[in-house]
Amino acid sequence: MSNTPIVIEDNNLSNAWHQILKLLVKSRNGEISPLVLTLTGFDEVDDIKGILGSNLKEKNGSPDRKKRMPDIQTVAETIFPQSLYEYAGYDRAKLYSIYKKNLPRIKKLDTSNRNGTYFSRLIAFGEGDRAKNQLEIIISALNEEKSPRRSKLQAAIFDPFIDHTNSAMQGFPCLQHVTFFKTKDGGLILNSFYAIQFFYKRSYGNWLGLINLGKFVAKESGLRFERFNCFIGAEALESQNISKTDAKKLLEKIDAEISV
Repeated sequence: MSNTPIVIEDNNLSNAWHQILKLLVKSRNGEISPLVLTLTGFDEVDDIKGILGSNLKEKNGSPDRKKRMPDIQTVAETIFPQSLYEYAGYDRAKLYSIYKKNLPRIKKLDTSNRNGTYFSRLIAFGEGDRAKNQLEIIISALNEEKSPRRSKLQAAIFDPFIDHTNSAMQGFPCLQHVTFFKTKDGGLILNSFYAIQFFYKRSYGNWLGLINLGKFVAKESGLRFERFNCFIGAEALESQNISKTDAKKLLEKIDAEISV
């Protein structure tokens, strides 16, 4: 665990992820607490993303389903389903409708989604007729109000009625909350908050999904997505998914590839 807050600022998701991997490999117990990531650009490095993706894919051959790793895009789409948005012709009302219709199937396909997904909490928080489409409230406020109340531009993920349990391990939700901020010059900032995040299994996909969420809200509000911030209480190199030795080998492979 780090003694002081670690702040990583970059304009490239892959490079930032690479920097954090280095810090976790060097750390004594494989944790950074707290970690702040801030990105002002959203490009990626194909070599870094590709090596991580291949490494995750190798785990999918395990006969133990608990040891299998979701790919980066699958993780990203639990936060924002970019492929479905494209399929819906970039029509957000159609996106909401299709996603809600398919949610029961999404829950059945993966037991980790049994209590919903991050995106389902964003567009249908709560039960039945009282469910709130938090994203639509935010987008409408940004579109219709010259100076929307800042506290209106936030969405909850954690639901204490469902998520406060006595389980020793609970995979969902790690992402607790998101907020948006409209700048005076037409920019949009997305802030996200994690109590804890599994770095190897989830972080790249989570951050990619949040970036896509920010781009979506900006596009639908006629704004420019200019910064993504993520606050993590504990960023963990989870030993149940990757050993420190294997994490070091992954880092060495990436370093060798990008130094060519």
